[in-house]
Amino acid sequence: MITALLVAVLGPATPTPSPEPGVSLVLARHRAATISNVRYDIALNLPETAAPVTGTVTVSFHLARPGTVVLDFRAPAANVGAVRDASGKPVIPSVTTDHIIIPASALRTGDNHITLDFTATDAALNRRGDYLYALFVPDRASTAFPCFDQPDLKARYRLTLTIPAAWRAVANGGAESMDSLGSTKRIRFHESAPISTYLFTFAAGKLLSEEADRDGRHFTMYHRETDSAKVARNRDAIFDLHAAAIRWLEDYTGIKYPFEKFDFFAIPAFQFGGMEHPGAVWYSAGALFLDQTATRNQLLGRASVISHETAHMWFGDLVTMRWFNDVWMKEVFANFMAGKIVGPSFPDINHDLRFFLGNHPTAYGADRTMGANPIRQPLENLREAGQLYGAIIYQKAPIVMRQLERAIGEDVMRQGLREYLAGHKFGNATWPDLIAILDRLSPEDLATWSRVWVGQPGRPTITASVQGGVLRVTQRDPRGRGLLWNQRIGVTVGDGDTTRQLSVLLRGRSTNVPLDVKPGFVLAGTDGVGYGRFETDSASVAALLDRLPRVSDPVVRSAGWQTLQEEMLDGRLAPGHLLRAALSALPQEKDDLIGQELLGVIGGTYWRFLPDSARRRFAPEVERILWQELDRADKPGKKGAFFQAIVGTTLTPEGTSRLERIWRKDETPAGLPLAEQQYTQLAEALAVRRVAGSEALLDQEEQRITNPDRLARFRFVRRALSPDAAVRDSLFAGFRDLTNRRRESWVGEALGYLNHPLHARESERYLRPSLDLLLEIKQTGDIFFPTNWLNAALDGHQSGIAARTVSRFLREHPDYPPRLRGKLLQVATGLFRAAAIVEGWAPEGL
Repeated sequence: MITALLVAVLGPATPTPSPEPGVSLVLARHRAATISNVRYDIALNLPETAAPVTGTVTVSFHLARPGTVVLDFRAPAANVGAVRDASGKPVIPSVTTDHIIIPASALRTGDNHITLDFTATDAALNRRGDYLYALFVPDRASTAFPCFDQPDLKARYRLTLTIPAAWRAVANGGAESMDSLGSTKRIRFHESAPISTYLFTFAAGKLLSEEADRDGRHFTMYHRETDSAKVARNRDAIFDLHAAAIRWLEDYTGIKYPFEKFDFFAIPAFQFGGMEHPGAVWYSAGALFLDQTATRNQLLGRASVISHETAHMWFGDLVTMRWFNDVWMKEVFANFMAGKIVGPSFPDINHDLRFFLGNHPTAYGADRTMGANPIRQPLENLREAGQLYGAIIYQKAPIVMRQLERAIGEDVMRQGLREYLAGHKFGNATWPDLIAILDRLSPEDLATWSRVWVGQPGRPTITASVQGGVLRVTQRDPRGRGLLWNQRIGVTVGDGDTTRQLSVLLRGRSTNVPLDVKPGFVLAGTDGVGYGRFETDSASVAALLDRLPRVSDPVVRSAGWQTLQEEMLDGRLAPGHLLRAALSALPQEKDDLIGQELLGVIGGTYWRFLPDSARRRFAPEVERILWQELDRADKPGKKGAFFQAIVGTTLTPEGTSRLERIWRKDETPAGLPLAEQQYTQLAEALAVRRVAGSEALLDQEEQRITNPDRLARFRFVRRALSPDAAVRDSLFAGFRDLTNRRRESWVGEALGYLNHPLHARESERYLRPSLDLLLEIKQTGDIFFPTNWLNAALDGHQSGIAARTVSRFLREHPDYPPRLRGKLLQVATGLFRAAAIVEGWAPEGL
């Protein structure tokens, strides 16, 4: 009778799928249908030395029907120790690639408890000498312990760590007890709320801490920063920003902060900006601890990353995507909410401008390429999940969400999100689940809208022109699919030095708006939300180059500079004309954010799209204007932005000598206090220019560095700055060894120095080996490492030789993994355009 009822409810029993490497969608769906109420009791021994991390885990779960159970463990078979059932009876599992199969004979319908001894791999434990931290996103928990490594089998975790007596530790739950064991100690943590495997974490080591109370909540910040003045200068702002983000999110969602505590760790050279583990958020230390010369962008960046990770507590941690094809949902709402949260903390900032600059340029950088991907992507196996991340998720998706909010209204959006969070609390959900809620609350056809904006890659090409008293706005699909992007866009028309902005609803292929003036220029996409390649005519380009600095609306000015860059990339505007216009505009620009944008236009055009001879002709003017603006700047943050640009662009002997005097502390720019890290960056900038005695200069800088983490980083990176080709070649050859790639941010910096534009010709020999390593980089690195590796390898190049090297690699690998090929195309497109502009190179067979 019971069996009949089970068959009626669950359907006929199906065998457990044979596991393939990674976690297949088929296996994940089978486990989600048969396994529930998962708990992990994990005990780990973390040695002070590089000895292996060992542990024991008891996996408890309810099994709906009899059969084998597949646990995930990405480690050699020898790393699996004894396996026992609830009575302590030995279990003989089958161990395959990435999996441990528990036989049906050791299981029963109902509650089960399987205990396994194991040795962890170091793949996700980030061991750094006297500290370590776990980072399991998206599917790397199974490299450390046996588990069900999929997001929709949420579990509660109880963790016990045995660590050296001098170490401290932090995890998702608060510390419950601590026992001294002589040279070691054992800490047991409270059981966590239900979370996915990628959100479970811990860190341990020689950690410092700061504590604070805000709004009745206790915060602990762990860190390794030895500059006590820097910590003191930043601590209150860091705690205040967290508290403000929590207050805002509680009010917006109607749900109190859903987890036990809020601790965070500022990690030196962290791979990401942040990672949202509930109760134990990881941040890049550089994002939190800012120097006195921090720019407005850096202050906004810190507020944004804190708000982003805090928003994840609701969007991603409380409600998690069912499968990683919807990983974009947690990221888009974290970014979307962060944009709303930072406003009250920065009332003097134009947040529409901030949104445009923070999203559109980066999104376009990926979406204009043939490697562009849709926001929501299919995913057959979690081992490919890391390749879903990128600018489309982090920058395009927030634009799409803002367009959605504008279409349905802020109140409907908030009501729908509240229903979504309340209905799936501590559970999992999909994008169709949310769209169904919003579709019910709104008269808009959101399913059709989603199919284009969320389900397809690319952007429309939109043209605005005036003929016979009519503004005509048209759109076309540059990929020939016939898609239509439903959106409202701003169009600015200029008459002399006056402008007028129109709001145009573009639902079909074109729309007409009566216009009673003949404008000097027409510029579309000026509302800060509209999305596309906004083409304009040559007369408008000429007018913008001249008049743009005098346009009063900062969002329109910023969109104008973006359009001019697009015109240059498409070969319709000479790089030298764009650079000269930006240099002319810089002294006139009053908005700090657009000032930063102009510095980016100047630096990017200068290094990437000018041949070396033209770059050196421009150098005296570039340096003169930047020093002039540094002297005129009235705040340390603004001075810091100009000084950073000077360090990045200086080429003349006079300018280089001045930087060397500053590094030697024989000269100090007025009103610009420099910290240890800035002197290190300056030393590296001088060394990459191969000034006389650069090795002795680096030796002296090494003696100056007081922080042990920064010293270790410097010693690693400085080999890329050596004037000795054999030293540089040895460093690059070492990247073939995984152990030399563990500090991914260090590797990226070193590879970037090897491929600096000043040495691009001599470093072309590194290009093909860098591409040959890419597949291994993807298999062994964290989620952003393949793109960061490619940027470091390719961004310094502009030659036809470099472009041919990459295009040849693509032709020789027609069956290259599609997502990785897409990442390569996204990055390589910049090289291809540069080679076309600088040398007239044309792609072959792509």
